[in-house]
Amino acid sequence: MKMQDNYIKQLDISWSYRLAKKMEQICSNPKLGYRTAGSPAELATGDMLAEEMRQLGFPKIYKDAIRVDSWEFQKAELTYQSSDGEKKTVQLGAYQTQFVTEGPQTFSLIYAGKGTRSDYEGLDVAGKLVLVDINQRDEWWISYPVYQAHLKGAAAVIAAQAGGYGEVDETSLNAQDIAGPCDAPAFSVSGKDAEALKQALDGQKEIIVLFDAISRVNRDQTTYNIIGEIPGRHPERRILLSAHYDSYFDGFQDDNTAVSMMLCIGKTLLEIGYQPENTLTFCAMAAEEWGVIDSQFDWSTGAYEQVFTVHPEWRGSAIADLNFELPALAHGTRARIRSTWEYVPFLETFLEELPALTPAYPEETGVTAPIETWSDDFSIAIFGIPSMVNDFTGGSFMETNYHSQFDNDNFYDEDVYRMHHELFGLLLMALDRTAVVPLSFSGVLERAAEKLELPWCKSCDADGEGLVAALEDAAKAGTSAFNKALEINYAYALAQKEGRSEEAQRLFAQSRHMEQALLAAFSKEQDTFVRIDWHGNVLFPHRILQDHLRLLSGAVKNLKEGRISAALRKLYQVDNNSYAFAFEKEVYEHFTQNGLLQPKERLKWGYGRIIGHEDLFDVVTSLLEKEKNGETDCHSEIAFLEQAHRRQSALYRNEILKMQESTREIQRLLKEAIL
Repeated sequence: MKMQDNYIKQLDISWSYRLAKKMEQICSNPKLGYRTAGSPAELATGDMLAEEMRQLGFPKIYKDAIRVDSWEFQKAELTYQSSDGEKKTVQLGAYQTQFVTEGPQTFSLIYAGKGTRSDYEGLDVAGKLVLVDINQRDEWWISYPVYQAHLKGAAAVIAAQAGGYGEVDETSLNAQDIAGPCDAPAFSVSGKDAEALKQALDGQKEIIVLFDAISRVNRDQTTYNIIGEIPGRHPERRILLSAHYDSYFDGFQDDNTAVSMMLCIGKTLLEIGYQPENTLTFCAMAAEEWGVIDSQFDWSTGAYEQVFTVHPEWRGSAIADLNFELPALAHGTRARIRSTWEYVPFLETFLEELPALTPAYPEETGVTAPIETWSDDFSIAIFGIPSMVNDFTGGSFMETNYHSQFDNDNFYDEDVYRMHHELFGLLLMALDRTAVVPLSFSGVLERAAEKLELPWCKSCDADGEGLVAALEDAAKAGTSAFNKALEINYAYALAQKEGRSEEAQRLFAQSRHMEQALLAAFSKEQDTFVRIDWHGNVLFPHRILQDHLRLLSGAVKNLKEGRISAALRKLYQVDNNSYAFAFEKEVYEHFTQNGLLQPKERLKWGYGRIIGHEDLFDVVTSLLEKEKNGETDCHSEIAFLEQAHRRQSALYRNEILKMQESTREIQRLLKEAIL
């Protein structure tokens, strides 16, 4: 307890704040900020953070070179004559695409609504700038209207914020990962400036503007993850801390304050003379916001490369990753640790035993699972390192200030920031005091069983009962293994507290085999049960396929009843087929292929995670046409959907069998852990 008290007392939150502000000084765009993957600004920031680590006294500091596609955004300014005859110049944001004008260049600008297939009817946009409205949260991602414009020959898209993100102010710009090709250029304009441009059009099809932009993308460049380590008594066993140092705009919350908090935790531990049991590895990650051209999974590139490419030996030696995102403001009414399922019981116990922390939320801190694909902890978890993050996706900030020039210290909450410093520093020390990784497997295995719908198993002739039995057996083994880990960790902590160092070391040495088996089981579980739908939601594989079966069978039933609209609403929910309603087939096919049919080095953490994709573009467009014309004969569409249902049934049957086999392997590893 004395070490905990010393840690909390020694924390210097003002130091963290100053470092977060210092990071803003290095940028590519003098007016808007930005330090992006592989850019000079990112490289300079990495060097600055390495120097900070040296000044703090980290015993070991190194830079891990990683390969990414780089992006540097220097400027984008559009000049036009307003409706009242005044010359105006507006600042634009940008997406990760290639567009260099080499000085102000004359373009025609044309408005194309939402930039869908129908919006281009009667429009000639070849060589022109196309203004479109975008709501990426509620409608579609930026890549679709941008590529649609590209196919029409547009010089570039200028996307106006129309809700979803950047809602804090009418002058807000927004930036997101493009998830598309770099030769389909795109920029961002505020809602206020977009309205002024529309007024300048004033019934005209197009106006003449001057556009001056430098946005450069280059394939296969080098950037660096910056690592500081505090070696422990057991140097081969490590705990990771991570936060990313690339940013859009100034990035005060996302993710300057996270990097600063991570380093302040290390700074404080060094100052109080904390001697860790394990090597504490502080990872400042590059290229989180974006780092690979034309991939649906183009973010979290730096973290993926760190574990899968640079340090594959960390699998089996790292017991946890504590990732940090936007920790200096409140996200909802309580702080949450978002974790992989396997750490939930340990974290719940940890929270119950915490000393009083700085009051920052009206409700007590909680634990939620599973982790999401939004941040670096997902890449690290599927690699095989159990991960967690301060939950940051709740609350209004994600829709208002996130990824805009309003991500600044106006929303800085010192109490929340201090509380997160306290919470995760104490959590790090609690994990460091374990002799064996405290993973509980029963929760995720029980939930996998709960999500299995036996009627679908029966209708598809899948061995659902066999999978349930395997999950139940593995869950029992998981409970036994977790109880054994708790027993060892309690004895280990007691021996250390009482000064029986030889006994503590004996317990640690004897538990190495158990820990290896538990971490192997975790890795196997990630490979078996972690899948994502087309929108990045983390789901069990059988849940995804059951949803497909339900939607397809429901759509067939609707069509047989003559209810085309009801059928279309269901098909809209299958994979990425919502885009078939609004964009051309070539657009749909491009993004289907860039999410499914690329090699692992381009798909990164998304490789193999989407299963059972059904291409329904032709049937959707056919049904839309029939509905428009009042036709009722849908026999060909019914036949196609019934065939798709049969494919999904076969895949479901095979997936149930594979999960059963993998679950038995997980059970074997868990039993091996307690031998």
